[in-house]
Amino acid sequence: MTTYAVTGATGGLGGAAVTALIERGVDPTDVVAVVRDETKAATLTAAGVTVRTADYDDPSALRAALPGVDRLLLVSGPEVGKRLPQHTNVIEAASAAGVSLIAYTSILRADVSPLALATEHRATEKLLADSGLGTVLLRNGWYSENYTQSLAPALATGVFAGSAGTGTVAPAARADYADAAAAALLSAPAGAVYELAGAEHLTYADIAAAFAAASGRPVTYQDLPEAEYAAVLTAAGVPAAFAAILADSDAGAAAGALDSASTDLADLRGRPATPFAEVVAAALSTSD
Repeated sequence: MTTYAVTGATGGLGGAAVTALIERGVDPTDVVAVVRDETKAATLTAAGVTVRTADYDDPSALRAALPGVDRLLLVSGPEVGKRLPQHTNVIEAASAAGVSLIAYTSILRADVSPLALATEHRATEKLLADSGLGTVLLRNGWYSENYTQSLAPALATGVFAGSAGTGTVAPAARADYADAAAAALLSAPAGAVYELAGAEHLTYADIAAAFAAASGRPVTYQDLPEAEYAAVLTAAGVPAAFAAILADSDAGAAAGALDSASTDLADLRGRPATPFAEVVAAALSTSD
């Protein structure tokens, strides 16, 4: 019997990965959900999943959460700038617990990516390489949901703004990445590296057009210089440091850093990524 664990299991990606493991035939009792707040894990508990409480900042709690785990999905921490020490805590706890393999959710082409967001991912990949543990790298591209978060303001103003120029991106739905992670956790060999992205290659003008087509309202793409776009995000309430990272990511998209011809996502899942238009339609239906 193999025991699988998922960190961040009440988050969007981690929660979807737990669901995907069960849908792929894993008995819920063989799944450990590592969560920060057990009160948010009632659905997991009801499904028969073992819930253990541990924060990435708490090494002792992590060490208590991982004994008996064979294969661990380490979902990267949500706090940019704090990820490396947090991931170090998880990796050290996994090593102490005798975990045989860690699958880590990194970023597309982390080893060569120019994105500021890639820095902590690269450092974590090195930590894993130096740990002696079996490792699988899940280098995720952009979520489609990263764009549908802008759907409401885009429909309200008729403008979808960014700083990506005519660069193309290959997004996939969060659930697609979670399903790929579950598939990798079940069967990927140690040392595997997957470049995960959708099959569509969209400009930001294409994304604006998808918003318009789904809603029946006019939406156009407004391209802004990187610094100006960061200022727009800050004015909208995004913390300045994170606004700079988002604008940097758009500038990277302009240079192709978020596009990929890799078929790893579809190959791992055994089916193609969810079309972007479907993710937009789903976002519209939940906002109505």
